[in-house]
Amino acid sequence: MAISKAKKNEKVQLLAKELETSTTAIIGTFSKLTVAKDFELRKVIREAGGKYRVVKNKLAAVSGRGTQVEAALKGLRGVNSVAFTSGDPVALAKVFAKWAGDHAEFQFKLGIVDGKLLDVNEVKALATMPGKEELFSKLLFLINAPAQRLVTVLNAAGRDLAVVLGQGVEKEKFAGAA
Repeated sequence: MAISKAKKNEKVQLLAKELETSTTAIIGTFSKLTVAKDFELRKVIREAGGKYRVVKNKLAAVSGRGTQVEAALKGLRGVNSVAFTSGDPVALAKVFAKWAGDHAEFQFKLGIVDGKLLDVNEVKALATMPGKEELFSKLLFLINAPAQRLVTVLNAAGRDLAVVLGQGVEKEKFAGAA
């Protein structure tokens, strides 16, 4: 059944509004998914902070104009779906890759992160990277480690002096001539 021009314009504007803030998109094919599996995939992506849409190729290309994910939406062929987010790209890739690994009928086509196109292998590699939270914690540890070491060294001199004085008192080395 053909869609009217007004309905197409409405869909394009809705998708364009969602895509304008997105920095990451992962394109895949969903041709053999059942409705239940598609619903499950949507739920998993929503929990990761993303959105998932089944798109018509031409409408996706028109909707993506002027956005950071424009390059990924141009020239799509076949049956496609897109998951996109403005949040953590690794979190989206992780849940998407885990779900795709459990359901062989879903295949990645390509992805885009901050304007850089990713092939299937790069999308899978993105899914194996540590998330933003983990990277921040590692960075803070690396920044904090030299300061902790310095404090430990500075405290060692005072601690060593206290130990020597304590041993001297125990052995009565500091007893004055009485």
